[in-house]
Amino acid sequence: MLAVRLSNTKVVSVLHRTLSTLVPRIVDRRPGETGPGGRASDAGTKVAVFGASGLLGRYVCCHLGTNGVMTTMGNRGDDLEMRFLKPMFELGRSKFVFYSPRVRDSIAEVIGDADIVINMIGKYYETKALSNKPEFPYLEYNVNYSFQETNVDIARTIAELCTEMQVDNLIHVSSLNASPDSTSEWARTKYEGEIAVKEAYPWATIVRPSQMFGPEDRLLNWFANAAEMFPAVPLIDGGHALTQPVYAVNVADAISKIVDLPEKFEGRTIDCFGPTDFTYKELSSFVYDVTNQEPRVVDVPKSTAKLPASILQYLGKPSLTPDLIELWSEDFVPQMTQDEYSAQLEESKVYTLKDLGIDAVPIEKIAFNYLHRFREGGHFNLTKGYH
Repeated sequence: MLAVRLSNTKVVSVLHRTLSTLVPRIVDRRPGETGPGGRASDAGTKVAVFGASGLLGRYVCCHLGTNGVMTTMGNRGDDLEMRFLKPMFELGRSKFVFYSPRVRDSIAEVIGDADIVINMIGKYYETKALSNKPEFPYLEYNVNYSFQETNVDIARTIAELCTEMQVDNLIHVSSLNASPDSTSEWARTKYEGEIAVKEAYPWATIVRPSQMFGPEDRLLNWFANAAEMFPAVPLIDGGHALTQPVYAVNVADAISKIVDLPEKFEGRTIDCFGPTDFTYKELSSFVYDVTNQEPRVVDVPKSTAKLPASILQYLGKPSLTPDLIELWSEDFVPQMTQDEYSAQLEESKVYTLKDLGIDAVPIEKIAFNYLHRFREGGHFNLTKGYH
């Protein structure tokens, strides 16, 4: 029996070392941190997360779990809807709390005794729902959550509660394209959300990512899906607008570093963007080179594209909306070069991924991993004699 126990202990030790190699820590070990390190450690930090199930949220939660951070995740439905997040944490290191974004007290329950709050709530479209109408046709679509409510009102409420509950730091995720002058309502309300957060919680850390790419993205996947859904893939105004996509994991890396040293980033802004800019036309060509799809790609004026978009916006998860067309007709790139960011760091209080010691991953290194599934026959049809 003793030999069996010793053998089991050895197996657990080997397994722990193996997992530590496969899933390295994102940040250095903290002073006073207890436990063996990694997921099984106690980082001594409690974090509340809003928007945990989104593209960025899942990677942020994975980083928090990897570093032994006790994490509470706000959940608007059954916690089984977010069950894919549970394996990212050691047993007992994660908690799901039901809340309604319109009920202030329920938001406060998610925050609880958290040291740091991360707000990643956001939608690229306004959710709509059918409701009864007294006259024919007796049904009508009403907006459920508008851009104003999602990007501004909820963000302001979270920031106000963080001040009232004396939370150590608030990390608010905005957008690199947030601007009061944008033709996109989404981008304008993202800017208004930043202002509202800073008014309610002046020392908040603002994270502004460019368009993000990754397995669950709505950028590269959009082109691949559009080739199968539409008779022709539209390029808004010829697809000449620029974008500088950033790997979602790199943005999560940045947020993890902020969680580790919140005092250093109080009142700061972190602009997150990739190493290279592309036009949407170049992105479409890149995607179809990977997927081997041969769709008909057409240049469509913005005014013309809005007609089908005004109809498609009523789908459950619309592939095209009038506001998305406005967003994709504008450049989605940083306002300065990396050298200019570094030169003005102290004046502007704006960091970049490079300033945080993070090397932005090029889109070419990641895209094939999740785009090759769109190939007819996957990658197997490239093997001679396989069939």
